[in-house]
Amino acid sequence: MTDEETVTGSGRGGGIGSGWSATKRRWARWRDRLRDRPRAEFGYRIVVAVVGLAVLGLGIVAIPYPGPGWAIVFIGLGILATEFEWARRWLAYARERYDTFMDWFGRQAKFVQILGGLLTALIVAVTLWLLGALDWSGELVGIEHPWLNSPIGVGD
Repeated sequence: MTDEETVTGSGRGGGIGSGWSATKRRWARWRDRLRDRPRAEFGYRIVVAVVGLAVLGLGIVAIPYPGPGWAIVFIGLGILATEFEWARRWLAYARERYDTFMDWFGRQAKFVQILGGLLTALIVAVTLWLLGALDWSGELVGIEHPWLNSPIGVGD
């Protein structure tokens, strides 16, 4: 192994993160070659936009539910940020606002935190009701009440 390989971690066994660094360099070279082909780059940007917006949309829908809603939003913005400057700005802004809100929420009294949990549970219950899941699960255990039926006719 040469001195340069030792310093940069590009030799065999290369150290922690060297595989990731090599992958990033290969990706950067591929993107540079793609920029030399405007039509291919335009197609690539369209694919990134479609995939990024789909992931972002899924994340936005998932935000009020328990689980990784915000993580999915950040992943969608991250995908878009690989190609679009506006997405980089939105990602930075969203992360800042999320961190600020979660810090504020963590400092609140237990009553406020419990109220936030109850509001989340209410949103989940209403969604399950609208999608007919309450009626379906009630029927599984032999409970059939008309008020469990979805008002929009889903799941009947």
